[in-house]
Amino acid sequence: MSSGSTVRPHDHDHDHGHEDQHGHGHGHHHGHAGHGHGRGASETALLWALWITAGFMVAEAIGGWIAGSLALIADAAHMLADAGALAMSYAAVRAASRPATDVMSYGHHRWQVLAAFVNGLALLLLSAWIVIEAAHRLAAPAAIQAPTMMAVAAFGVLANLLSYFVLSRGERTLNVRSALLHVAADVLGNIGALLAGLLIWLTHWTPIDPILSMVTAVLILRGGYRVTRESAHILLEGTPAAFDAAAIERQIKAAVPTVAAVHHVHAWSLTDERPMMTLHVVVREGADHMACLAGVQWALRTQLNIVHATVQIETSACDDDCGGPRR
Repeated sequence: MSSGSTVRPHDHDHDHGHEDQHGHGHGHHHGHAGHGHGRGASETALLWALWITAGFMVAEAIGGWIAGSLALIADAAHMLADAGALAMSYAAVRAASRPATDVMSYGHHRWQVLAAFVNGLALLLLSAWIVIEAAHRLAAPAAIQAPTMMAVAAFGVLANLLSYFVLSRGERTLNVRSALLHVAADVLGNIGALLAGLLIWLTHWTPIDPILSMVTAVLILRGGYRVTRESAHILLEGTPAAFDAAAIERQIKAAVPTVAAVHHVHAWSLTDERPMMTLHVVVREGADHMACLAGVQWALRTQLNIVHATVQIETSACDDDCGGPRR
């Protein structure tokens, strides 16, 4: 199984195991990543990108209204959604740093995924709005001031490239990647507006403005769908990418000879970088349960990059009602 999470040198784990009254051993190991500069860099990058995006959004909206350009107005609306998305992303990173509580026992990491999901939905809705407005413009063309349109679009390219550069220096979490998609779509929108302005200035063919807006909408739709699907998969407790219960059993049995069988394997993710797992392990007769538990935990950490797992040790396979459907 491959995973987006890795065990960092400054991570630390604590393991414990015990036998229950039925002879089943239960073990848990938890990986706690140290709070290094990655999260702080992402937080600062998101804040700077938020100010850059919000500032240019106002300028582009005014310029689009003066120039009469749908491409600029649509991109200003996109940047309004981006400003909200970046604000949510920033709030999500801040929330994720809060400690776990009795009510939120896993902490607040899911806020990042929820923010990415909302970001993706915003992109989908925005792309639909641009297509509708472009269709109206094709049916009823409007006068466009090409020089103003080109000047605002060129400034927008520079502002969004700066925002993209700032964001790319942060940690590449799902949340930051979704924000990068917003900014990348803005860059494409500005380039499209710049080309449209140039063509209108040279040929006076105004339909190019809504046509390029539609092209931008398709690109936005593609990115929005990808982010929405990935974040929804995590929120719905879907398995991490390339999850294979049979392969996990083979790897554990190869690493720990005292393991006779592995079943009831369940995997999900708190975020795209924090995979979780529960599984039942049947040990061979006469095996040291604690040694077997330690071996399984070691295999999960070093071979499967699972730094938080709950392992139940058994002397015989339990019935189907003890842990959900068996593999």
